[in-house]
Amino acid sequence: MNLKPLGDRVLVEPIEQKETKKGGIIIPDTAKEKPQEGKVIAAGPGKTDDTGKKVSMDVKAGDKVLYGKYSGTEVKINDKEMLIMHQDDILGIVEG
Repeated sequence: MNLKPLGDRVLVEPIEQKETKKGGIIIPDTAKEKPQEGKVIAAGPGKTDDTGKKVSMDVKAGDKVLYGKYSGTEVKINDKEMLIMHQDDILGIVEG
């Protein structure tokens, strides 16, 4: 299944942080923090402002982004957990 976001929405695949265990303690999945970094899979065409002018997107597919902890709506596509969110929920593009 393919999903094309509409307007200023972005489809993001969360990047799980590497798990570090200290002292042999295993943290259950339910207690782990949600990832705040992800890869943009698809981006919509942009939104239309009040004057009817199209505002282009600042992010594109392939960008690595940082987003708020509770941003977006979780969706499952091809058995992968993804997030769909507004571009405004993205805090920045991670470079390097």
